[in-house]
Amino acid sequence: MKVVSGHVFQASDLNAAGRPPGLSAFMRIRNGADFVEATIRSHVGFFDEIVAVYNQCTDATPALLGRLEQAIGPKLRVFHYTDRVFPPGSSGHAATPATSPASMVNYSNFALAMTSRRTVAKLDDDHVAIPGAVAPVISRLRESGGANGKMLCFSGINLFRAPGGRLGILARDPIAGSGDHGFFDVSESTFFTHDPRFERAPRFRSKRMFCGFLYWHLKYMKVGLGFANYELESNPRSRYAKRRAWFDGRPEVIELGELKRKVTPSHLARAAALVSAKERISVDRAAMLGISFPENSVAAAVRRTVAPEFVEFIGLSADDAMAGRCALEGSQRVS
Repeated sequence: MKVVSGHVFQASDLNAAGRPPGLSAFMRIRNGADFVEATIRSHVGFFDEIVAVYNQCTDATPALLGRLEQAIGPKLRVFHYTDRVFPPGSSGHAATPATSPASMVNYSNFALAMTSRRTVAKLDDDHVAIPGAVAPVISRLRESGGANGKMLCFSGINLFRAPGGRLGILARDPIAGSGDHGFFDVSESTFFTHDPRFERAPRFRSKRMFCGFLYWHLKYMKVGLGFANYELESNPRSRYAKRRAWFDGRPEVIELGELKRKVTPSHLARAAALVSAKERISVDRAAMLGISFPENSVAAAVRRTVAPEFVEFIGLSADDAMAGRCALEGSQRVS
């Protein structure tokens, strides 16, 4: 584990020309103890390395990463970024220059720069891999020598356990990743930039392509519903405060069958996809949903797609499977 303080990112840190072929993942982690182990262990077999950079952790994250680094070896490289970093959505983030060690942009670029291979992907600490979907994408990248100027975007399904205990998909925000997560080749221009709202990932505009649903997203199953790191008490006008307010009522969860119907693109959306890369990703994503998950039950899909040792992190139960069957039968009667 290495400690870094006061680092100021420069594009030359990326060493774009000197990177050998291969695949790196990088992670930025703050209080990720809930699922960081499942994320790393479910992904490490697909990458040549995972770079995990943690910051301002008050939970068990540092100890977990230290133990994983010892167990996994050189494929996991851990860094402690010690500077105070303002969270996205905060007034501090909006006012802090991208080159400041206190900026989420600088922090993100440091994590990216610590990778060593030509092709990279950003992982969050609440992504549990779907190996049957990840494997063919990784094989294609290795066979072609990288992303070749494109960004291969991927998405995840947002799981949530409703107040009554039922596990399902968060109806208000069912899918994570609309073009900001993906595999790309590192160049001198592929780094994070500043937006007053958040850190903006490298942009590829018309060169973005959707490659699949590669993970289950457990953000909304974390302690604090995944909002604890945004410092909302001191930033009540943050865009994330509005999202947090969704959960003050009784958020609805839906099954996969309902989600498939919900995201079916309109004729207008299909037409827009012919000229808009963003709309094309949306349409392609909707088409891939049914192919990726033939099941209508969330519980059944999770059990099929996730290795047994990682299913435990999600906490599936017999009641979840029964709820899924009941919801499916009810939707079939309605239709």
